[in-house]
Amino acid sequence: QVQLVESGGGWVQAGGSLRLSCAASGRTFSNYAMGWFRQAPGKEREFVAAISWSGGNTYYVDSVKGRFTISRDNAKNTMYLQMNSLKPEDTAVYYCAADLKSPFFVRNKWLSAGYLEVWGQGTLVTVSS
Repeated sequence: QVQLVESGGGWVQAGGSLRLSCAASGRTFSNYAMGWFRQAPGKEREFVAAISWSGGNTYYVDSVKGRFTISRDNAKNTMYLQMNSLKPEDTAVYYCAADLKSPFFVRNKWLSAGYLEVWGQGTLVTVSS
């Protein structure tokens, strides 16, 4: 099985930056697609970004395009989310997830309840205005 551990969350003022990391262990990291979700207080968890097994394909929700960058270092078994120009509405618990069934992001599957089986514990990002 795969274990995921997020880090890098914290408090930042609007306009600032944070870099989240997701360290994976347990299986060959480079075999599967990975991504980030977030859940704001009182809201449902939403998709943020995804990256294919090689890093060659990336995907973003419209609200973060141009501000967030997802990347991965397969040699270090780690995925990243660089978040720039942060806004108060980015405040949420950020979770990383792994798709053990596919090396590529498949939107309709990722958004289906229960499809993604491996999740990290989450890291809190708070953006103050």
